[in-house]
Amino acid sequence: MKVLVVAAHPDDEVLGCGGTIARLAREGHEVYIAILAEGITSRYSQRAEADLSLVRDLHENSRQAASTLGAKEVSLHGLPDNRMDTMPLLDVVKIVESLIEKISPSRIYTHHGGDLNIDHTVVHRAVLTATRPVPGCPVREIYLFEVPSSTEWAFQQFEGSFRPNTFVDVGQTLEVKITAMACYKSEERAFPHPRSSEALKAGAQRWGSVAGCAAAEAFQLVRAVV
Repeated sequence: MKVLVVAAHPDDEVLGCGGTIARLAREGHEVYIAILAEGITSRYSQRAEADLSLVRDLHENSRQAASTLGAKEVSLHGLPDNRMDTMPLLDVVKIVESLIEKISPSRIYTHHGGDLNIDHTVVHRAVLTATRPVPGCPVREIYLFEVPSSTEWAFQQFEGSFRPNTFVDVGQTLEVKITAMACYKSEERAFPHPRSSEALKAGAQRWGSVAGCAAAEAFQLVRAVV
């Protein structure tokens, strides 16, 4: 099976489904990761002021994380960080369409649409638009993931809160996820921040208790064609 993970920022792919990526890779599936926005530049008042060496380091972190998880390939598309709402949605849709045409994935993992981060919302909309179930579309399953420090920090104030109905047992790959997240030195935070290793483990254990296993990642199924 070919799987495509479409994430907004470097580290979203690990936070949202790193354990699942590692498990799929171990099972012999081809996992491709696409990161649409450059990351980090929104921490400057003007995008042009950003330290490009930090952006390059972050992108190298993405490659290291993908290798740690066992992904076949990671592509970086350099869209403006936390400013994706300033560009035409069609431009984002075209990127996703080109990825689908190139990879022909049968399954996609991407952001939930009710996240606090605007880029997550744009990516969510773009993926659903690019995967309309017209004849010939190879995508048979679409799953939405949560991103700690974005999904829950919306406090369910946006229409359509995260309602997981599918769980992946990541008991054997949770430590791989934690190791992959450690590749992102600039994005890690100390406990009790949701992106800390302690919080990530606790979140996986929490979903595991819901699903009846030691650790799990939670997803909201959009559709599955069987």
